[in-house]
Amino acid sequence: MSVVSISMPEALLERIDGFADEHGYSGRSEVVREGTRTLLEEFQGRNIDGQKHMCTVTVVFEYCQPAVQQRLTGVRHEYDTIVSATTHAHVQDQYCMELYVLEGPTEALSGFVNTVRAVPDVRAVDYSITSLGTDSIEQHIKS
Repeated sequence: MSVVSISMPEALLERIDGFADEHGYSGRSEVVREGTRTLLEEFQGRNIDGQKHMCTVTVVFEYCQPAVQQRLTGVRHEYDTIVSATTHAHVQDQYCMELYVLEGPTEALSGFVNTVRAVPDVRAVDYSITSLGTDSIEQHIKS
């Protein structure tokens, strides 16, 4: 198995260590491997015959971070063809929240979510996907 070195904030490392202890993992490497597999697999199997989906994406970042806001605006414009709506709110006078409503094929939704996740200083990205299939509406929630 290859050894990989990554950088992360101390607070996140402490959370990973605590999670490993609480859930019986052998160590942080096992937690990171499982998390990576989950991240890579989360959109697989959802693109059935080019079927479209609706998706809401919630993004949280610290208040007064103009660089983050500017980068998110750039992502919104980059994916303009799938973004139906967006709104901005302040939460607890400490955080900003962006809510995006998307509609499109799985690949485009996945691209948007992954691009937002890569924006530096974003604290959280959660999303919910709903299939727009004609037979039934199936909802998937990921955090």
